[in-house]
Amino acid sequence: MKHIFIILLCVTALGANAQSKAELIKHFEAYNTQMRLQGDVQGIINAMTHLNVLQPSEARKDTLAYIYTTEGKYMQALNTIGVDRKIDDSEMALEVKAVSLKALKQPEGALQHFEALFEKRPSPELAYELAELNLQLQNLDKALEHINYGLQNATPEMKRAYYEKQTPYQVALKSGFMYLKGLHLYQKAPKENIDAVVGILDETLKASPNFNLIQITKRELLRQKQILQDEKK
Repeated sequence: MKHIFIILLCVTALGANAQSKAELIKHFEAYNTQMRLQGDVQGIINAMTHLNVLQPSEARKDTLAYIYTTEGKYMQALNTIGVDRKIDDSEMALEVKAVSLKALKQPEGALQHFEALFEKRPSPELAYELAELNLQLQNLDKALEHINYGLQNATPEMKRAYYEKQTPYQVALKSGFMYLKGLHLYQKAPKENIDAVVGILDETLKASPNFNLIQITKRELLRQKQILQDEKK
């Protein structure tokens, strides 16, 4: 009789816990909905974190990590889903890992996730990321491959944002690829190719006169050219 009583107590406790957990899930789902209506990002993060503890899922973790990324909380995003590439990573997870690692100045780690994304859905925007990262890592052949893809496939309405000025600005994505083409040529032979690179930059400025980064780069190249000429005297 005593054993039966203990068993009944355990069953009752389990039922109460299950009911309590279901109520908590319902509560945080409603809380999450309300936070979204109010545009309260931190509230959404809190709700998603509680839901992920109560009812873990890869989709929920990916979404939580993505929200962290949009808020510039890259380390928190990676702590949520990890940094290693997994065979079953969703596109959202790959994007979070790629963007976060790039922002944290880990180009080699970012590159593998951008490559995986490009395999799933190639686009000029992803090609730009790949070209830029490969240039940073001195993978010049791979960089040129993506630059050429971008120049061939970028459409006039595609834009690229730049942030070196106090006020961010946009230029045509194709102009961005022209800029990378100039950087690629410079990296191949810095001293010999200055004039050719300046020619590419001038051509790009005709298409995108507001491309401030081109002006900065051109001034630096002309400064280097002057130094080389002075050294020959």
